[in-house]
Amino acid sequence: MKATVAELTQLPGVWRGGELDQVPRGVVSTGHAALDRELPGGGWPTGTLSEVLHDAVGIGEIGFLAGAIARATQGDPDRMVAWVNPPHLPYAPSLAHAGIPLARCLVLRPANKEDALWAAEQALRSGACGAVLLWLAHDEYAWLRRLQMAAQAGRSMAVLFRSTAAERLSTPAHLRVILEREGGVLKLRIPKRRGPPLTAPIALDIGGRTASRRISPHWAAQKTVHRAVA
Repeated sequence: MKATVAELTQLPGVWRGGELDQVPRGVVSTGHAALDRELPGGGWPTGTLSEVLHDAVGIGEIGFLAGAIARATQGDPDRMVAWVNPPHLPYAPSLAHAGIPLARCLVLRPANKEDALWAAEQALRSGACGAVLLWLAHDEYAWLRRLQMAAQAGRSMAVLFRSTAAERLSTPAHLRVILEREGGVLKLRIPKRRGPPLTAPIALDIGGRTASRRISPHWAAQKTVHRAVA
């Protein structure tokens, strides 16, 4: 006897494209209720690759994820947070305030693009990292697919930061968000998730930022390098 469409949608792992995927998966809360409500499973996904698209450094691209990064390391005292080729050094006091364990932060500065890709894949696949944050000068789908598979194998929260120009490119990432800043408010769109895209932006208040500041509190200025995570 053939199953009906309604019966098929009740099977584990099956979801309608016009609805959010509610199948239980590994997620961690972002700490922003409005954002969690729009994410499949009610939080930022782990064990997969996600993308954050933005054009200016320091608009809050780390701040809005700080809660999720901190939670990705909970439950295992040995899991680390790897920062692969970040544009600035992470600022230790702000990370500690957000609950991110400084002793488990590892900043990687690969010598070239190939080394950066290799380091990212190894950090993800190792299972030693609860979260891996990536800034890679690479947009080949095949390599992004390798990172996606590595994140799945290592059960890591993998976040790739890219410019908004990447929106036109196809991606194996299960989640893609786009950020822009207006005053003290971060506006976020979700063009790709397991469900319909979210075109109306979510507004997140993550603290003010004056026009004179060039980087957010989560990035260390060069003059304060001695206070950054190394």
